[in-house]
Amino acid sequence: MALEHALLVSLSERPAAGLELTRRFERSIGFFWAATHQQIYRTLARMEADGWVSSTVVSQQGRPDKKVYAVSPQGQDVLAAWLTTPSPQPNPRSDLSVKMRGASFAADRDAVLDVVRADLAEHRTRLAYYQQLEKRDYPTPGTLNGLELDQHLVLRGGIRLEEFWVSWLEEYLHAHERPTS
Repeated sequence: MALEHALLVSLSERPAAGLELTRRFERSIGFFWAATHQQIYRTLARMEADGWVSSTVVSQQGRPDKKVYAVSPQGQDVLAAWLTTPSPQPNPRSDLSVKMRGASFAADRDAVLDVVRADLAEHRTRLAYYQQLEKRDYPTPGTLNGLELDQHLVLRGGIRLEEFWVSWLEEYLHAHERPTS
């Protein structure tokens, strides 16, 4: 996936200025596709030049004008084509997994276990945050459909991934913390 596709999805949900898109990436889309403020603005300019998005200048009181972007008909076609094209399977890379596998070669295994504990704490925090979002934004998931259902199911995927990481890292730590005979 390219950043362009993530932006097309976000703008299809709701037109936005670049700063608002950056905030969306920080709050939701960024959980599975990260981009900096500069990358977003550069990509929006390129997408506008390519005809994928259009912009409207909006005046603001006491602040500079802003450009609000929306998906153009050409952008809708690009997004529709991309959405129905099979995606390659992700090539997972995990520094932590390599560290865990190589822990036997460390001069200080406890230092490696501390790295695993720190990562586990981050996954627990992210899991709690995702669960809080689910409870707040989707209190009755059985009634969802359309866009809200899609958003909820992607959030559920994030919850399940974090549950996996928490469970696996706990298993790893537990195995190394049990007494040896």
